[in-house]
Amino acid sequence: MSVIRLLDEQVDKAGTLLRAIRAELRKVLIGQDRIIDEVLVGLLCGAHVLLEGVPGLGKTLLVKALAKTFSGRFARIQFTPDLMPSDVVGHTFFDMGSSQFITREGPVFTHLLLADEINRAPAKTQAALLEVMQEGQVTLEGRSMAVPQPFMVLATQNPLEQEGTYPLPEAQLDRFLLKICIDYPDLEEELALTRQVIERRSGGDLAVEEVAVLIGPEQVAALQRLAAHVAVDDRVLHYAVSISRATREHPRLSFGAGPRGSIALVRAARACALLSGRTYATPDDVKAIALPALRHRVATSPEADIEGSSADTLLRFLLDQVPSPRL
Repeated sequence: MSVIRLLDEQVDKAGTLLRAIRAELRKVLIGQDRIIDEVLVGLLCGAHVLLEGVPGLGKTLLVKALAKTFSGRFARIQFTPDLMPSDVVGHTFFDMGSSQFITREGPVFTHLLLADEINRAPAKTQAALLEVMQEGQVTLEGRSMAVPQPFMVLATQNPLEQEGTYPLPEAQLDRFLLKICIDYPDLEEELALTRQVIERRSGGDLAVEEVAVLIGPEQVAALQRLAAHVAVDDRVLHYAVSISRATREHPRLSFGAGPRGSIALVRAARACALLSGRTYATPDDVKAIALPALRHRVATSPEADIEGSSADTLLRFLLDQVPSPRL
């Protein structure tokens, strides 16, 4: 059997499996299909995702349900102004009873970490996540400790409440492959959501018991390796880099995306192709994931702010201007 045919079969099976995972997530998260797909892109890339939306849109539910589909461990940290770095990564203490130092692992030793309202903690505590997000390990008292794989941070922030928050530094924003904006569901979707919550339930929260376990953490790692083998034509690569570079030249952007923006576009486009059951990425994959991959890597100018032009508005304009190649 040729290598190409073997890859075709693996991608076909992966596409079927990913559609099943998507269906399980839709059982508990109604009307957020785009959000589900973008979070799956982050998982397939082995990357981290920043979720922005008002409370009550199912962010915690989505992460819990996703962890259950692959029997992964889930942990949640509520970021507050008094949260310490040791509350995130763990600490070492001297136990008087046993007369020895003992290491207590923090919540980061999990598969999916929900960093809720990450911008409510000071920069020192936010920075505690940098090492584990970049290197997949934590250093305690000079000893490096690897976190379980796959490891993914899904951080949330509320776009409305800015009082008492600490903006994420550029170095940390860059660690997130995607910034996903979650909006309210439409009328029909909200009706279906409300109906699902009240039917035969005494509590007001949705549970994830009905979500089935489909795979294990090892298979998620295999899917990530497969996504890395999705082919990217040179013309698609050039298209992604051209979009990223165009953000640096737009007069209404104070600064644009760096080379990591180009890399993020291509990585995410490959995951989009795998989600669609294809062995190759297309310009449409790049275009589909461009906003989540770039919106947190650019900054609007004061003139754009006065005009009311958001980063998304300017990125859509650039996507219309940069010629898309024909394959």
